[in-house]
Amino acid sequence: MEARKLDKGDSKATYCLGIESTADDFSVGILSFDGKILANVISAFMPAEGGIHPREAARHHSEVAGKVLKEAFQRAGVKPSDISVISFSQGPGLGPCLRTGATAARALASFLNVPLVGVNHCIAHIEIGRLVAKAKDPVTLYVSGGNTMVSGYEAERYRVFGETLDIAIGNCLDVFAREADFRQSEGRPFGAIVEELAKKGKNLLPLPYTVKGMDLSFSGLLTAIINMLHEKKHPLEDICYSLQEVAFSMLTEVTERALAHTEKTEVLLTGGVAANKRLQFMLNVIAEEHNARFCVVPKEYALDNGAMIAWTGILAYEHKMSVPIEKSFVRVKWRLDEVPVPWVEE
Repeated sequence: MEARKLDKGDSKATYCLGIESTADDFSVGILSFDGKILANVISAFMPAEGGIHPREAARHHSEVAGKVLKEAFQRAGVKPSDISVISFSQGPGLGPCLRTGATAARALASFLNVPLVGVNHCIAHIEIGRLVAKAKDPVTLYVSGGNTMVSGYEAERYRVFGETLDIAIGNCLDVFAREADFRQSEGRPFGAIVEELAKKGKNLLPLPYTVKGMDLSFSGLLTAIINMLHEKKHPLEDICYSLQEVAFSMLTEVTERALAHTEKTEVLLTGGVAANKRLQFMLNVIAEEHNARFCVVPKEYALDNGAMIAWTGILAYEHKMSVPIEKSFVRVKWRLDEVPVPWVEE
């Protein structure tokens, strides 16, 4: 059966439901086509120990999907029959997790007989930032457990000016925190624990600072900080402080270079690590030095969430970028600079 078609501006095109499942979070967001966020429900997978195991996270997603969907509809105050479009994280991300979300999205789109839109997860982080932080054409620093990149819009796409060559900054902080035997909990992730201890640090310890052109490398920094931790020669607070200062200085340097090169007038910070106040402060300093406005995405929308998928799904759908169910395969490695974004210049 062919999904019912809705033209741009069609009065029936009222709500989009977005499903996010790229990594440890399963989330459902519901937005109206005018950008009003009606619901954004998130269920996070918290492993008992170690990092994220894709199959275990995917199992969590499948177990909570029904509950999260139900709660999203209740918060939004809409019925499934009110949904005009279904969007989902098509990539990049962990294969088993992506497939769980995609399966749910396909089932809903088929049952409701509505169009399906596959969304690039990284672009969604930028678009929700442009919506809630009211940024227009920013240089974006996207920092999370799986991604670290500096990007900006140029010639119909978001272009990557610099990125990590190995591990993401969020992963670097998480691995260090596990080595330090920190215990995260809901609402208090590893990064927040490191940040709390760093505030009490006073001495900057020597650590590798690796910026190669416009790209960064965190693996050497991580190895050095773990060795320093096990040597037990320095207070834990100084170690956390030094890790943050060096890592965030690297991020700030690359972001400032992109800002100077593009001469854009906004800096946008998004992703899970965006909640860090020290990183916010450093980026705000360079933004002010270049007469640019600093914008940070609120934590609820900086984390992986369904609202960003729903909003980007709306933008893509209005530019006829829906995908047939039979071609809606997930893309584990899907760069944001591979995706046209025709809505940006409008």
